[in-house]
Amino acid sequence: MEKYVYSFGDGKAEGRGAMKDVLGGKGAGLAEMTNAGLPVPPGFTVATSACRAYFENGNALPEPISKEIDSALANLESLLGQKLGDPDSPLLVSVRSGAKISMPGMMDTILNLGMNDTTSEAVARKTGNSRFAYDSYRRFIQMFGNVVQEIAKEDFDHIFDAQKKKRGYKLDTQLTAEDLQKIIAGYKQLVRKKTRKDFPQAPREQLDMAIEAVFRSWNNPRAHTYRRMNKIPDDLGTAVNVQTMVFGNMGETSGTGVGFTRNPATGEKQFYGEFLMNAQGEDVVAGVRTPVPISELEKVMPEVYHQLREITSRLENHYRDVQDFEFTIQEGKLYMLQTRSGKRTGNAAVRIAVDMVEEGLLTAEGALMRVDPEQLHQLLHPLLNESRGLNVIAQGLPASPGAAVGRVVFTADDAVTQGKTSPVILVRAETAPDDIHGMEVAAGILTSRGGMTSHAAVVTRGMGKCCVAGCAEAEVDEKKKVLTIGKHVLKEGDWISLDGSTGRVILGQAKTVEPDPHTGAFAAFMKWADEHRQLGVRANADIPRDAEVAREFGAEGIGLCRTEHMFFAADRLPHMQRMIMACKDARDDKEATRYAKERRAALSKLLPMQRKDFAGLFKAMDGYPVTIRTLDPPLHEFLPKREQLMVEIATLEAQNKKGTKLGHLKRMLEVVEGLHEFNPMLGLRGCRLGILYPEITEMQARAIFEAACDCTKNEIKAKPEVMIPLVGDVKEFIAQKEIVDKTAREVFSKKGVEVEYLVGTMIELPAAALSAGEIAQEAQFFSFGTNDLTQTTFGLSRDDCGKIIAAYVKQKIWPADPFAVMDPKRVGRLLKMATAEGRKARAALKVGICGEHGGDPSSIEVCADAGLNYVSCSPYRVPVARLAAAQAALRRGKTLASTA
Repeated sequence: MEKYVYSFGDGKAEGRGAMKDVLGGKGAGLAEMTNAGLPVPPGFTVATSACRAYFENGNALPEPISKEIDSALANLESLLGQKLGDPDSPLLVSVRSGAKISMPGMMDTILNLGMNDTTSEAVARKTGNSRFAYDSYRRFIQMFGNVVQEIAKEDFDHIFDAQKKKRGYKLDTQLTAEDLQKIIAGYKQLVRKKTRKDFPQAPREQLDMAIEAVFRSWNNPRAHTYRRMNKIPDDLGTAVNVQTMVFGNMGETSGTGVGFTRNPATGEKQFYGEFLMNAQGEDVVAGVRTPVPISELEKVMPEVYHQLREITSRLENHYRDVQDFEFTIQEGKLYMLQTRSGKRTGNAAVRIAVDMVEEGLLTAEGALMRVDPEQLHQLLHPLLNESRGLNVIAQGLPASPGAAVGRVVFTADDAVTQGKTSPVILVRAETAPDDIHGMEVAAGILTSRGGMTSHAAVVTRGMGKCCVAGCAEAEVDEKKKVLTIGKHVLKEGDWISLDGSTGRVILGQAKTVEPDPHTGAFAAFMKWADEHRQLGVRANADIPRDAEVAREFGAEGIGLCRTEHMFFAADRLPHMQRMIMACKDARDDKEATRYAKERRAALSKLLPMQRKDFAGLFKAMDGYPVTIRTLDPPLHEFLPKREQLMVEIATLEAQNKKGTKLGHLKRMLEVVEGLHEFNPMLGLRGCRLGILYPEITEMQARAIFEAACDCTKNEIKAKPEVMIPLVGDVKEFIAQKEIVDKTAREVFSKKGVEVEYLVGTMIELPAAALSAGEIAQEAQFFSFGTNDLTQTTFGLSRDDCGKIIAAYVKQKIWPADPFAVMDPKRVGRLLKMATAEGRKARAALKVGICGEHGGDPSSIEVCADAGLNYVSCSPYRVPVARLAAAQAALRRGKTLASTA
């Protein structure tokens, strides 16, 4: 019979730290700490399987699970000599979420459950502290009302703040027991008004409602957004941890805090965190009060501080990873409430991994598996240019490093809307979990309240976003949408800049500089990645500048140069259009010859420009292969739109302006209409262009080989690979390869130099994948164009399917956007099949991928399984691909260095 509830307490637990799948990360940590003899308040964990069963049962707890909860609760009551709802010795518990993969702030927590009119009086008598009792009760009503009864937190805050204002208080702690009783009465009236029911007084009913609410929070919008952003499966579910309350708000000998065993922003080996005396945990993480650095605890309670240091050091050594911990001090006694692997920035992740290898805690292989490849993006982002004058107007806390420049917005919704046209900085008094969609699109976050472990700080570090938190000089009026810092009044749309590494707030648009990827821990870490990966990593680059960036980031060649991008420049587009104007159906051989001559004349103007482009790429890659795709897109993309031409023609005719321009526009309109296709992505493009107009392929091949020969003469090693796109039949490839080889012989003879080259094809049609063995008899390499292969496999138009994909992902028809993450069942299967069939025909066949999937870690895993030689991605994703390739090799037990 499946077990759903696991107890922990009194030095022993039914679960273990390795049971994250069952207990969630928090529950597994509580079990491990309990078994290690650490001071953990007892309780029980309701497993993730119970969450899944709850949803399968129509959002109702199945009876067997309810019975297990009853049994675990009875054991807890017996252990403590307290009982839920007892008028003399009441048991109070917290109810917290805890998924397998940490999702900080995304799901819900309820503290002080068990409080009601009777038990609050019992707590007041038992502790002799009525203020503490009523403070705990009002907190419980607010959390329960918000989480379970779905009453807006702001409605409770309005009642609370009104009482403070009425009494002239600045601090929450100035409120008296009588003040808190009035707030409780106001809260209860609010609940009655919003729910048409009295606040529930039966603690067992409270517990059932709270557990179910935490389960439901797995599907709240912010949790969905977080899982989408972090590629966390939707079917995992969350565990629920029910734990005996310990109180940090019992007076000045009590407190609460959160911390990390190392700095999660920089990776520095520094005991890091914050605490508040006479407070509960939500006060720290929610940013309601700005907390105190944890180092100050040594002055306030030295024995507790040293005990905390000793415990957390043990935990880090045990887990061999930086720990994120929560603690409460109740009347001088320390309790541990949580430990889990800490969220950290990309910079911190790399530094911690390298430091732990040097300290003997990890091997290089273990360090490589500790860093999420996507986090490496953060190390490549721009920094503020300190050589330019910066107008620093405020100083906050450096909550998440990096630089951010953008326009001020005050709501998450505005960030989403305005972030589509301009970078934005989301400015809030404090962020809440419901702001997650705005935080995702913002360039940076600025808050006036909260500390280094506030919601804004923790979430932005996980995202790799710049954040300045707790900027006390910043007065944020979210209703009026005004930010006031001293004499500066900033409104929505004004520019500001943030330095998340120092906490500086800068007026206006600061300039940024690129980081150096060849220094410090990052360089050492990437060296390990290169030593352990089997896949080569190339870059998609069309111009020398991009190629140089790619080399800086460790690219071992160019896997895709899109030659069409070179034709859009202002000095080239007219020649390209003249060539296209001659791509017309001829009435006879004489006219066909004339059109071909006109095309060659236009192409001859483009030849020296293409040659210069290719020479720049060969120079940047000096000795590494450069894969150049011949012209691929439909020709109409280089011409004005039909509607635009018709408007221009009608305007000239209305103005009675006859002449050369009008005639030219009419001829161009004739060509545009002749090129019109209902589905151009499946029409005249790719190798089909070269077959109908072979002079296009010939010109491009000539430019490639002339550039390669010129570079060779200048002692620059050129390794061209000519790639024919959109091949579906081997005869198409043979026809284009003959042109390439013939042109190569002509250029080599004329230049007196020969260079080694390859001719291969893109596999981007199911027809090509299905005939891969036949094509490989002629092609020397394959490169999977998975953008088009996905498009043609799924029958989706990339340009028109945004609404479809969004709906399919939302409805769980597809787990992710198939253009962002390779579909392993269909596209991945075609990739593996074509690779295997191709190598049967040509054992030395080189195989790579050059679509967007080449920089996606999960897609790289598919490529590694298929035995590809290399992946190719955008220059800034090269380090991501290098690490993902190393992790793929380690998972498969392969540690050979790259051979591609």
